[in-house]
Amino acid sequence: MKMSKQFPLNSLRVFEAAARHMSFTRAGEELGLTQTAVSYQIKLLEDTLEEQFFLRRPRQVILTDAGARLAPKLTEAFEMIDEALAGTKNQSDSTLIIHTTATFASRWLAYHLGTFQLENPGIAVRLETSQEIVDFTRTEADVAIRSGSGSGQWPGLKAHFLMKSDFTPMLSPALAETIGGVHEPEDILKLRIIDPGDIWWPHWFAAAGLDEAELEGRPISRYGAQSFAAAAAIAGQGVAILKPEFYADDVALGRLIQPFDLSATDGSDYWFAYPEARRHSKKITAFREFMRKMMPTFRD
Repeated sequence: MKMSKQFPLNSLRVFEAAARHMSFTRAGEELGLTQTAVSYQIKLLEDTLEEQFFLRRPRQVILTDAGARLAPKLTEAFEMIDEALAGTKNQSDSTLIIHTTATFASRWLAYHLGTFQLENPGIAVRLETSQEIVDFTRTEADVAIRSGSGSGQWPGLKAHFLMKSDFTPMLSPALAETIGGVHEPEDILKLRIIDPGDIWWPHWFAAAGLDEAELEGRPISRYGAQSFAAAAAIAGQGVAILKPEFYADDVALGRLIQPFDLSATDGSDYWFAYPEARRHSKKITAFREFMRKMMPTFRD
């Protein structure tokens, strides 16, 4: 192979992504390029090095022997470059930035981050909470934990399943006693429903055999986060639709009750995600293994 004086370094990045995904389309999605632009960059690389790296087939690309030899070396090289560049940022490997929802931060992370820091005294933790989906190209966040639909296959990201996102009505014992207790699903219709516009309510109503129309005409509220609706329920302001695993302590302390074993789901799950290119980062590796240990349902 001949080396050009004006070597197309960007083409190497495009080739590495295409080889890793075995798809020009998915490489384009990761890099923000069109499929045509990906094809052009790879052709430029092949012309420059006077080698063919892909065999083009209908709806499929296949690495040649030369491409198969080059791909893993480039992946390793770019990982090393990414790690080196990450070290020049203000946020070094001594600070782990976690992006998640306010509810997961307050109901799970807050109970466990102290243990993580005791086990990893060299890593400081910074939490960023938002209901927005994190874009790792526009934030300093190292990892993200949140609920969402999908199979955990997102371009450029490595994702691990954490837990199912199921939910059920919960309320304070004192509020339940105002109607002589909550024994049947129909009983909650006698009480104020917190945030009846929450998309979780229709799912649970359907599972319980209740008419969704019963939600109509009720005062609309928007708490913005599950943890705020839970606080209102603890204060006796109504019935909230919550993920029961997050409120086991409140049930044990008598602040909330879960009147029904019946729960529902909207197809969303909780995922732990981070950029694929940074999967070998020491702080990300440390936190990933901590999550694996602390959450029995964690899986790759």
